[in-house]
Amino acid sequence: MPVLKTSILLALRGYVLIEVRGEHLERLINRSTEKRLSIWDIRFRGDSHAELYITIKDFFRLRPLLKETGCRFHVLRRHGFPFVLDRLEKRKLFVAGMIGFVIGIYLLSSIVWQVNVEGNEHIDKNAILQAAKEEGVYKLQWKFRLKSASELSKSLQDKLPEAAWVGVELHGTHVTIKVVEAVIPDKPPLLNPRHLIASKSAMITSIFAEKGRPVAKPNMYVKKGDILISGILGEGAYQKSVVASGQVKGLVWYAPKIEVPLVQQYKVYTGDVRKRFYLVIGSRALQLTGYGNIPYQQFEAQSERKTLQWRDFVLPVGWLRERVMEVGVVEQPVDPQEAKARGLEQAKGEILAAAGKDAKVVSEKILHEKTENGKVYMEAHLEVEESIAQELPIMPAP
Repeated sequence: MPVLKTSILLALRGYVLIEVRGEHLERLINRSTEKRLSIWDIRFRGDSHAELYITIKDFFRLRPLLKETGCRFHVLRRHGFPFVLDRLEKRKLFVAGMIGFVIGIYLLSSIVWQVNVEGNEHIDKNAILQAAKEEGVYKLQWKFRLKSASELSKSLQDKLPEAAWVGVELHGTHVTIKVVEAVIPDKPPLLNPRHLIASKSAMITSIFAEKGRPVAKPNMYVKKGDILISGILGEGAYQKSVVASGQVKGLVWYAPKIEVPLVQQYKVYTGDVRKRFYLVIGSRALQLTGYGNIPYQQFEAQSERKTLQWRDFVLPVGWLRERVMEVGVVEQPVDPQEAKARGLEQAKGEILAAAGKDAKVVSEKILHEKTENGKVYMEAHLEVEESIAQELPIMPAP
């Protein structure tokens, strides 16, 4: 087809492919050339049959020549913008829907749908969001009402003295507030005179006094609250109070009661899956498929969300796929010896976690043991060496 047929100007004006029949077909084409009609791509299908393209404007000028030569025509195809307008006019509801959809997408993309905060550890997130709201940054706010990113950054930094720097970024319909917190040096604790006392009743195993006067000795039994390292030095007129410091370790006795089931339950997937599909607009989801109650007694759901995005422009429209998987429970018997060992290890772990990082189990013994109602019941005796020093301020005499 010639370049004329594919030009943008020709598409705007419109053209048609017509079929012409008649005994004087050659005379018709000659007369069209004399009248300077825009026809092209003439294809003869026989002596009295041809197909050709012609512009809409010259199509109406062709009619007198058809009568003059006794030829007939039939329109095969229509091309160009005028015919598109004609079809759209016949589908007013469709056009209105398309226009409404475009307007809706534009309005949805002009609203802030999410405000995120990054980088805060000590500053409360709600305090940051409240400061942003005072500056006009909040969900469902029009984007054209927002200040520039630099203005928002400066305003938020003035409202958040705990922050060393605040940055604001706008990605599509999402606003991200990035915070760099100021490093505030820790204030040293006020060191008032004090004793170190026993936090638990124990048998002393080691004592080391950095400051103060040691009162307890190794292999001495102390009760909770007894002074281990005194913060008072000297006597009489030479007496003074210091900040006692040091390390004291002792043996502490525990008698945990342990209960371990002889049947272990495991979660397994049966392989039966139900799928659901949702249309997501903003923070709301409209279920499209997978209606009805879930027929499983136990189940887990896994979801995958997708959002429409073009480059850095994120639309608040997307979809959500959800897989609901049936879950079963399998019971497996546990050997009694294994159950006892597992229960004892769990009890030791809990005690050591509460005693501190330097604690260790020195000895262990099972005092009582019985099996009843599918469980093993035990009472154990544990000796744990741990730090037992605790601070006690020295109150000045009245």
